Formats: sequence, C-alpha cells, structure tokens
Amino acid sequence: MQPEATEPEEDSVWEEPPSMLWGLDLMFNAFNRLYVKDILHMRESCQVSGIYFYNSHPIFKVDVLGTVVYKREREDFFCYGVDDGTGVINSLCWKDEQWREQGDPAIRKCRYSHYSCVSALFVFTVGCVLSSVWARSFGSSAREDFNPASELKKLRQAQHSSSHLEIGELLRVRGPVKTSRQQREIMASTYYKVSDPVMAVQISWMMEVPQLYRQCYDKPFHLDSSAQNIQGGSASYLLGRATRILKDFLKEKEVTRFRPYDIQDLLQPLVSRLPHVSRQPQKTASEQEPEAGPSSGPPTSFKQLRELLQKSLQILQDEGLVFRKVKCQDEVYHVTERDKDLLMAVRDILREDCRREKYAEKGCHILHVLSSVRQRYSRNVSKAALELVLKALECNSDIISTSDSHYTIL
Repeated sequence: MQPEATEPEEDSVWEEPPSMLWGLDLMFNAFNRLYVKDILHMRESCQVSGIYFYNSHPIFKVDVLGTVVYKREREDFFCYGVDDGTGVINSLCWKDEQWREQGDPAIRKCRYSHYSCVSALFVFTVGCVLSSVWARSFGSSAREDFNPASELKKLRQAQHSSSHLEIGELLRVRGPVKTSRQQREIMASTYYKVSDPVMAVQISWMMEVPQLYRQCYDKPFHLDSSAQNIQGGSASYLLGRATRILKDFLKEKEVTRFRPYDIQDLLQPLVSRLPHVSRQPQKTASEQEPEAGPSSGPPTSFKQLRELLQKSLQILQDEGLVFRKVKCQDEVYHVTERDKDLLMAVRDILREDCRREKYAEKGCHILHVLSSVRQRYSRNVSKAALELVLKALECNSDIISTSDSHYTIL
C-alpha cells in the first residue's frame, strides 16, 4: 500500500519555519514511519544541515521496514539497500569495534547495537547469579549443567543472526537521515532482522503507516497563538528569506536594471502567508489609505509588501549588489556587476591616473578610485559596489591588485 501522491510545495510559496519553533512539533524528536519515497524527496533545511521537512514538519529521524535488495560490507560498516515498495534507500550500519576485535572469528565482523551489548552483559550476570544459586540448592550437578560462557556464546550467535542480513530478508532500521555525496541515506542507530514467515508484521505495518499519514504527516504544522507571536517577531528571518529570493532572481534572470514594482510579486507569497496579515481588522472605506501602483490583496498586505521590499533592497545596496545612479521619484536600481557604463568608468579612471607618476608604481588606492567615480559617474556608488566592480575587472584580467587596497591597469 503506497501513499497518495501529494503535490510538492512551490519554492516561492513554501516558507521554512524558524528553527526556534521546531521543538513545538511532536514529530521533531520522534522516529517517523515515512515511506522511502517521501524520505528521498524531503526538502533539506537551509538553516541547519541534517534537518528535513515533510509538509512543513521538521524531521531528522525515521523508522523504515523493508526488504534488503542489496548489501555491501566494509571493514567498519554494512550498507544495506532497503526497499519498502515505494523506493530504495541506503542504510549505513556501523560495526561495533568491541565486537569486531573480540569473540569467535565467524562472528567477529558482525555489528551489534549498544542494546545488544547491554543485554549480553545482563544475561551473563544473571547467569552467574543463577548458577551460584542453583549450585547451592541442587549441588554440583547444577553447576555442570549451566555454563555462563556457553550461554553467552549462544547469545552472541543469536545477535549475529539478527544483525547479519542477506538479500531478500526483512530489515527494520531506525536512525537519522543524512545526505552524503548527494545521496540520501539512513545512519542506523538500531537495526535488526525481522522474522515474518506469515507476513503478519508487514501487514500490520502497512495498516498503521497510512493512518499515521492521515492523522499526522499530511496535516501541516500549525502553531498556536503564542508561537505565532514568536514567528511574527522573527522579522530578521523573513527579511533574510526575501533577500535570498531577490538575489536568486538577479542571478538567474541576468537583469541589468529594474524598478521595485517589477520584482514585488516575487515577495507576495511571503507576505500572504504571514499569520498576522489575515487577522488584521478590516478598515472602513473612509479609513483606508489609497496606495499608488499595482497591488494584490488588502491595503495592509500591500503596505507590508512595500516595507519588506524596501528593506530587502536596502540590504542589497549595503552589500553593493545594486545601486541607484540617480535618486529621483522614478526608482531605478542598477545591478552593479552588469552595469557596463560603471565598469568602463572605473577602467578609464585607472588607465588615466596610473599614468601619473604618483600612482605609476603602486597603483591607485580604492578610496581614490571611489572619489573619482562619484565625481565622474554617480555620487550614489558605495564602496561595497566599487569593490564588486574591481573584483569583476580583475577576474576579466583588465586590472590587477598590487596590494589589498591598490589597483593598477594592465
């Protein structure tokens, strides 16, 4: 029985909840019985590596039951391919060094979990106590009948048979999910072979997992009112998300200049998903303030969108990625690294000034270049923007840096 296909959330709409709220989800610290197909397609967190999201639920530990379809053994670990009918995932099972170095050679390479070691020690201790009690009660014959070393050896053999699997056998594995070499796998903390001759365990599993999907996994992670207040206060996270969206847009589309209303629709999904937006009281027609320009949604939502857009653009300006050549009512932002006029102006300044005796040997200081650019090209060019231009020219072999702050033409 496989889960119903669910449509993946769009990248521009889905918003990852802040990490401070992950612990409020009961699925965060649980071993989640997800299908392998969903484990392989879970979205990885951009805040913390090793954390994944299924339907906005933060997940890092899973519980899988499936058939071993391939195996690979190394000196330190076993790698089993587990197939639950929806997909195949690697299960990396580390060998315990204590059991690899001790015991019979036939079972020396077997991996045992910590629980097995504890149980072996417990059985050995109980065996010694029972042997002593029986020897007192029934004489020396009981001492000869019960041999703790022999019983411990039988226990080790049982542990070996339950942890050393072959292709076609049923395996249950629990552990955190990791991505290694662009491949999703389970770092097994506990695993064992399941004896299921009449398929009772598999049938029970296939009946329980769909119920978990309906009751837990397929229901989005909803926050209570107090948690929503915390999320609403995490403005820095929302601002960082908006800034990343704008950076990705500038990188993918390779635009040279733009206006705010050209890109504001990119941030609309972030504002529409804010919990406090939908709870704003509706104003009367006389109280509503008219807004200039296109808008989608109520005036409060559009005001928040404009505020978020302006703060994001200010961050891009502070980092030097964009700048405004002329500050006027028509807001036009130039992309620094794609402004050919700015690149040419910086190159001409270095070519002319480096001919002077004062700058011939060491080159022009970055502050000198900045002052010249502001006089000849635009007063709004920042030092951060100039550094990006100088780096681009240096990558194109148009200029070279003679020191950390001096540049000269080639």
